[in-house]
Amino acid sequence: MSEEDKELELLKAKRLREMQKNITEQQKQEELKTQKPSTSNAPSPREILVKQLGYRGLEILQNAESQFPNETKMVVDKLAELIQSGEVTEIIDGGKLLALFRSIGIRVRVETTIHVEEDGKLVSWSDKLKERTMEPKENTSQETSSQETSSQETSSQETSSQETSSQETSSQETSEQNTL
Repeated sequence: MSEEDKELELLKAKRLREMQKNITEQQKQEELKTQKPSTSNAPSPREILVKQLGYRGLEILQNAESQFPNETKMVVDKLAELIQSGEVTEIIDGGKLLALFRSIGIRVRVETTIHVEEDGKLVSWSDKLKERTMEPKENTSQETSSQETSSQETSSQETSSQETSSQETSSQETSEQNTL
């Protein structure tokens, strides 16, 4: 029995080693599984940056991402790193973000509209210019007739002023002759 006992002990030891090996592998897999969800719960660099953006910052970021996706990703990653390290603590508004992009050579185009107040309402500047360009076309016939009338008046005034000056000249000549 002693030989059988030795063989049995060897088998038990071998089985125990296999079981320990399986347990350590399972523990490693569980650790990897728990680490993966924790990294996915960590906010992405973009999310970190979006939390720091102020007025119109998100609009500028979206424009930059659509126009320059690769370059914007690098800028977003670096800004998120600076925010996490505490080097950037202030709110980044659209103007600051646009200035940052332009300072590194990324010309982000932003749609801009200008509004003016007219009769208590805000009107787009382009609409107002359209109205002004439409008015002269409608009034051109009126302006043409008024210009013709004013040119006729001007020519008649010129004629009468010429007549007046010629009369003055002739009266001066007459008075000079009388004095001689």
